[in-house]
Parts: sequence; structure tokens; C-alpha cells
Amino acid sequence: MVTVTSISALQSAVVRAERQVQQGETRVNQDAARLDQSQNQLSKDKELLAQSQRESTTAARPALQPAPAVNLNRAIENPSRAEQSLPAALAALRPQVNAQGQTIGKFINVSA
Repeated sequence: MVTVTSISALQSAVVRAERQVQQGETRVNQDAARLDQSQNQLSKDKELLAQSQRESTTAARPALQPAPAVNLNRAIENPSRAEQSLPAALAALRPQVNAQGQTIGKFINVSA
């Protein structure tokens, strides 16, 4: 025969089981949310790692060869006579004389 005590014990057991199921579902939902966050963070970390590796590879490349050093001592020395001569096209030009026999340079005002 079923007693009131056994029925109430069964009801409380059912209520306890339902509460445990709800708590389990809550934990599962929380764990799923944390898993999503972890996967997103992992994706970001992978991208950051790939970017760091690219930058490291770029930094590890050898630098461009520097331009050869210019010898400034030679730059202030007097060049040889052959280096001082004008090109043939400019050397052939003679001063031009106007109709009165004056060179163009005499018209420049040098007193100013």
C-alpha cells in the first residue's frame, strides 16, 4: 500500500532531480558560452601569432646594401687640367660683337 510519506518522498525526489537537471543545463550553457569565447580568443591569438611571424621574418631579412662611401677629400681637391676643360661644343663659342664692335658684356651695368 502506498502511503502519504512515500508519495511525498517521491515528489521531493522528483523536484530534486528537476533542480539538478536545470542546474546541469545551466552549467552546459555556461560551458558552451566559455567554449565560444575560448575559440574566438584562439582565433585572435592565431592571427596575432601569424602577424608577429610575418614581422619577424621581415625584420630578419638582411638590410639593403649601403651606398659606397663618398671620398670627400677628393671632392675638395683641384681637379686635373683635363677635367677642367670645357666640352668642345662650349669651347668653340666666341664672344659676339654688336654692330658697333662692342661685346655684349659691356652693356651690363657693373656699378650697381
